[in-house]
Amino acid sequence: MSKRILITGAAGFIGSHLAEKLDGLGVIPVGIDNFDDYYDRRYKELNLKHVSDNTQNFKFFEDDISNTETLTKILKDESIDLVVHLAAKAGVRPSFKDPISYMGTNIEGTYYLIEAMKQANLKKLVFASSSSVYGKSKLTPFSELDPLKEMISYYAFTKKSGEDLCRFIHNIYEFDIAILRFFTVYGPRQRPDLAIHKFLKKAINEEEITLFGDGTMARDYTYVSDTVQGIYKACLHVLNNKNIYDTFNLGNSYPVNLKELVEAIEKVTGKTIKKSYQEVPEGDVPITYANIEKSKKVLGYNPEVKLEDGLQRFYNWMIENQIETF
Repeated sequence: MSKRILITGAAGFIGSHLAEKLDGLGVIPVGIDNFDDYYDRRYKELNLKHVSDNTQNFKFFEDDISNTETLTKILKDESIDLVVHLAAKAGVRPSFKDPISYMGTNIEGTYYLIEAMKQANLKKLVFASSSSVYGKSKLTPFSELDPLKEMISYYAFTKKSGEDLCRFIHNIYEFDIAILRFFTVYGPRQRPDLAIHKFLKKAINEEEITLFGDGTMARDYTYVSDTVQGIYKACLHVLNNKNIYDTFNLGNSYPVNLKELVEAIEKVTGKTIKKSYQEVPEGDVPITYANIEKSKKVLGYNPEVKLEDGLQRFYNWMIENQIETF
């Protein structure tokens, strides 16, 4: 029988891609999403349309992960074998405006999900964390063994707290868990508030972009298909092993600074982008840079998409779906 995997946050950027990937590999994906109003619902509805057009077995529920009774019923009724927990309040800067909401969704929401899993007697979990937990660490590239003492945002705090909760649940209730630290994932369906999405959209519309700092801030941009490949391999790792708690970086291990990113976008779009500069906002880190040796060795993770190729695919998707008009 095919394995059945529940994806929380399935209508989002990474979740919708993961649903397609799993279905194409013979896994039955089941999704749940509450359509949080952080950004326009139309984006998530478009994501789900892509999934429904490209899958045969995907089943979707619109509900909240804090609804433990409903979630338990879904886990039991759908005979779920593993949960990939992607649902979260996203964004570093917005977390300063409403930290309580971030703690409610990212920490309490994870707790409610785990409670539902306990009630359904399900103990296989893949938890999506973030490179933000490394904060302003000067130990580059960032390793899973690094001490996490440099966090500088509420978002990072909630993600690290989610990791700690998972560790506790593993220790006490013997859940098998993989923690995945994502590094600046980009590509078609990316959230509209993130830099590459905004820069491409503004380039298409010939609008000015804002760069923070002097343009030397660098990010380990990772194309969505590479991240999804890593998630799938983490699912296999958890499904095929017992008594495990592992943490993996899913990055590209190749930081690109803002100036280089803008030049690459100009090349892909054929546009000269107008630029202005502002001070670095609270919570932004100078660099993200993943050490992926453990992920390569244990999971067989291997990022393949180069930045320019990924940007070209993203740009083509935006044009085809008229995202610049959203």
